[in-house]
Amino acid sequence: MMGLPLGFAQPLVLLGLLSIPVLWWLLRLIPPQPRRIDFPPTRLLFQIKPKEETPQKTPWWLTLLRLTLATLVILAAAGPLWNPPVETATSRAPLALLIDDDFVAAGSWDARMRMTDDLMARAETDNRAVALIPMSDPSRDISFETASAARVRLKQMKPKPNAVTRADMLVPLGRFLEATNDVEMIWLSDGVDLGGGADFAAALGRLVGTRPMTVVEGGLPPAQALTAAENTAASLSVKVLRSAAGSTQSGLVRGLDLKGLPLGEANFTFGVNDTETDAELTLPVEIRNDIARLEISNEHSAGAVALLDKRWRRRSIGIATGATFDNAQPLLASTYYLTRALGPFADVRIAERGSPAQAVSQFLEQRVPMIILADVGNTAEAKEPLARWIEDGGVLVRFAGPRLAASDDDLVPVRLRRGGRVLGGALSWDQPQQLASFGRESPFFGMQVPNDVTVSRQVLAEPDTTLSDRTWATLADGTPLVTAQRRGKGVIVLFHVTADTRWSDLPLSGSFVDMLKRIVSLAGSMATADPNAPGSGRAGAREVVPPTRILDGFGVFGPPPPNARPVPVGFTGRGTAENPPGFYGPPEGLLAVNALAPADRLAPLDISALNARREVYRMSEPQDLRGPVMLAALGLLALDALVVFWLAGGIARLFRGGVRRPAAATLLLIVLGVALWVPSSAQAQNDEAAMKATLQTRFAYVLSGDTEVDRITKAGLQGLTLFLAQRTALEAGDPVGVDPAVDELAFFPLIYWSVVPSAPPSLAPKARARLGSEAGADLAAAICLLDDGFAPGTSRYRP
Repeated sequence: MMGLPLGFAQPLVLLGLLSIPVLWWLLRLIPPQPRRIDFPPTRLLFQIKPKEETPQKTPWWLTLLRLTLATLVILAAAGPLWNPPVETATSRAPLALLIDDDFVAAGSWDARMRMTDDLMARAETDNRAVALIPMSDPSRDISFETASAARVRLKQMKPKPNAVTRADMLVPLGRFLEATNDVEMIWLSDGVDLGGGADFAAALGRLVGTRPMTVVEGGLPPAQALTAAENTAASLSVKVLRSAAGSTQSGLVRGLDLKGLPLGEANFTFGVNDTETDAELTLPVEIRNDIARLEISNEHSAGAVALLDKRWRRRSIGIATGATFDNAQPLLASTYYLTRALGPFADVRIAERGSPAQAVSQFLEQRVPMIILADVGNTAEAKEPLARWIEDGGVLVRFAGPRLAASDDDLVPVRLRRGGRVLGGALSWDQPQQLASFGRESPFFGMQVPNDVTVSRQVLAEPDTTLSDRTWATLADGTPLVTAQRRGKGVIVLFHVTADTRWSDLPLSGSFVDMLKRIVSLAGSMATADPNAPGSGRAGAREVVPPTRILDGFGVFGPPPPNARPVPVGFTGRGTAENPPGFYGPPEGLLAVNALAPADRLAPLDISALNARREVYRMSEPQDLRGPVMLAALGLLALDALVVFWLAGGIARLFRGGVRRPAAATLLLIVLGVALWVPSSAQAQNDEAAMKATLQTRFAYVLSGDTEVDRITKAGLQGLTLFLAQRTALEAGDPVGVDPAVDELAFFPLIYWSVVPSAPPSLAPKARARLGSEAGADLAAAICLLDDGFAPGTSRYRP
């Protein structure tokens, strides 16, 4: 109603407001009772006026008071409700509830389930069949069931940790609607589009046709999520998303290690029009490398969690070059291009002095996970230690050049062609060659192929049977550009061009940065691969790791579900139903899968193509306003009576009667005020509780006075209720807490009494008398008494 969460149980009664103008007109015509004044007869004759006088009109404020009184009575009769429940279009047709149950809905899951349960409860009252349709399960056949059975199944629903693909639900929905003409659709949406939302809404609108439909979205705090974590040189940054703008909002991102211990935190703030912002954890690099989980505080959702594995660690990379002019012309040197490309995501260490062999020995002592050799011909005495380092899991990246072409070093992934290497060892073309598309088995698969990169010179590989398997990137004519070979637990990668711009303009392209970033992600994770696997890039890409610890929809770790499948090594996509978010692989080499990919954003869902009513979620239960409105009307009625009494001169005559009359009148006014402002509602509450207990079988528990004990007891009885609903024909309601001294206990077949030391189970005399009576004998036998921590042989239950 006018943007307020206000509704009416009987809206037709509001037509009575049309009578307010007529009432105003009548009140103007009826004057108040004239005042009676005693005058001497002679004085009265002197003041007689010859002209005729009209009666005095009712004061405007009294008219307004009475109009307000009439308005309040009409509003109370209409049954005003604050936070009214979602209205359905009809009370006869079956009800189909379409529910978004992905991680976006997890943060406000209780409010969504409360509204869904309310719709089912009203459907049960109207004897309407219900079809419960979760978006995450398109393989399930859609069919109607009783509202009570659907409510039991609703209690078992939990949000999924992955994003759902709404388009997959169109086929079963089409079959369902084709077989069902008379049905009312209600879509409880999360209001977020992660791809294809507008197309789904348009297709759903065509399927629904002229059937009544309602879309429920909004009214809840916007969902928040994390994505695109990056370990930069100064901090660990992560992008914080929210599903809707419109207000300022702040929060906290926490960083945890694998054991769940906090390592750091960072604040973030959204502007009024912002839907994304950044949070930066400024910590030493050693601590940042230990962070395995980022989470938004107080946002219980798998999307609000970003898992990090070794790929997010900021690695130290050693660079050695065999060129002699790097120091003389630093802006043209290969180390310059490599440093600029690796700087955003790695700590670069450059060998300033000494031979390449000395630099390699220094890097091996520093235990760096990755070494880059730019046009280094031979590593001499460091060759054997370098080979053992690769066998133990190190990543060696080599760039070609005149020195490599003229050497006989075998620390390369493929055999190099000897022909012509004395004169440069490279193939020259009349027309420079461009890059070809990356193969599906290559680590570079998915990258955009640059059109502005050309190669003018190249070190060629000898063709053999393993060359195609060891090739990660090729040129347009099919010759290898990047090759790799697995050796032990490590890998050797060779770029067949230089790291500077002498042989190609690849170092000037953004693809050079992306290629190096994907290679760096292998450093430190190669030790978990199968050392007996073929040493090619294709074989490595086909390796898979099983799920180890999986997130549920609320962002809590748990065991893998039965439908979880392994993921390929180096998986970078977002979680799916078959590959839910979590950690995969062995403990020493965990692979993180997150709910969102780095490029994902929480866009608002466009449902303009749907011909449907719009509703919003309710944050609280409906509140009946008839009592307060009627109480206000009674107060105005009493005020009106006092005003009329005053205008008629009654108050003056009352006080002329002595002291007793004012005292009696004052006492009467006090009693009247107390009767109006302190209504007796205990009987109404008792009747409502009795009606609730008799309409549906419920278990009860005795309130112990300890909030935590009562919460655990209620949760246990809820589990028992759900278990009985699954295994028997009993469909009990939610358990309720009772006080034996006040509440009626005869309605409950089972009463659970948990006795704790802080609240001994001694009963009040009234409760003891009730349990000791003839009717209470059978009742006491149905009470389960749990004695926690009392000394054996002592009886604390004294009926």
